[in-house]
Amino acid sequence: MMMESCFTTGMDLAAKKAAARVDALARRARCNPAWGARLAEHVLEECPPPKDAVIAGFWPLDGEINIFPLLTGLAARGYELCLPVTPKRGEALTFRKWAPGEALAEGRFKTMHPLAEDLAVPGFILTPLVAFDRFGHRLGYGAGYYDRTFAALPDAYRLGCAFSAQELPAVPHGPDDMKLHAIATETGVYRFRKLAA
Repeated sequence: MMMESCFTTGMDLAAKKAAARVDALARRARCNPAWGARLAEHVLEECPPPKDAVIAGFWPLDGEINIFPLLTGLAARGYELCLPVTPKRGEALTFRKWAPGEALAEGRFKTMHPLAEDLAVPGFILTPLVAFDRFGHRLGYGAGYYDRTFAALPDAYRLGCAFSAQELPAVPHGPDDMKLHAIATETGVYRFRKLAA
């Protein structure tokens, strides 16, 4: 039976997270962003969002799996999409309505967000990450934007999007790190919590 073993605090946690990021980013560098087409197939077949869900996507940074095939597939099925706007540090993300083909502007950390300012409240959040484990833990880039967003939207479904190579045996985590409901990769979808009907 697998046991979670990476709950730590303070400087020890920061050091463990930093080491895990180095490992996971090295693994990610060997992957092909185009494998996002496979991820899209798995999500649409194995873990489709509820029909009325507003879906938050993200514009992939260099090296991240390309979720554009998933976003276009969801839009083609009639889902309402939105993308995050990265605020100053210490705040949760906000989301603006968006559809494929609409104009984007560059934001903080080279993220891309919609030019249109129509706000949205997502119920299903496609989530970028650096590393994940089979317990549902996610390791991000360290600014805490998604954990604050998850806390602000506790009923939203959290689907991590990554390469399978980014899986670690156990992700270092602390009390403010919120778990994912599921992870989607080019090899399939792994659920940690059931999706509410």
